[in-house]
Amino acid sequence: MRRLTAGLTLAFVLAAGPALAVKPDEQLADPAQEARALTLGKELRCVVCQNQSIDDSDAALARDLRLILRERIAAGDTDEQAIDFIVARYGSFVQLRPPLRADTVALWFGPLAVLILGGVGAALYIRSRRPAAATGLTAEEEAEVAEVLNSDRAR
Repeated sequence: MRRLTAGLTLAFVLAAGPALAVKPDEQLADPAQEARALTLGKELRCVVCQNQSIDDSDAALARDLRLILRERIAAGDTDEQAIDFIVARYGSFVQLRPPLRADTVALWFGPLAVLILGGVGAALYIRSRRPAAATGLTAEEEAEVAEVLNSDRAR
């Protein structure tokens, strides 16, 4: 019975998913604007946590970003204007999915380049550790082998 209870508790905890870090005092009064803020907050990275959106992070900087985002929305900015304002202040890294541009190429293809370079390096290392292939015998060695074989047959 205890295992069943523990299993159900774990299932409910996992099903609940991550709780939003947005506090009630940060929320906008207009439900439509708050819905926009929540949608946009999922597109912005907490630069402290780096793997969480600003809505999922409890970091102080994430709170500041949430407040700035909501101020911009309340001021009448479009979604694009609000995101552009934050990107102008914090750079493209603040976007969880930055657009592919010249200044974000490293963000998009850097991990792939590191993986390829690592694979090439590993292949070269393994190749250099392989023993040298056997080469053919010289004429002197063939004569010596023939002599040994003939002497064994004579016995």
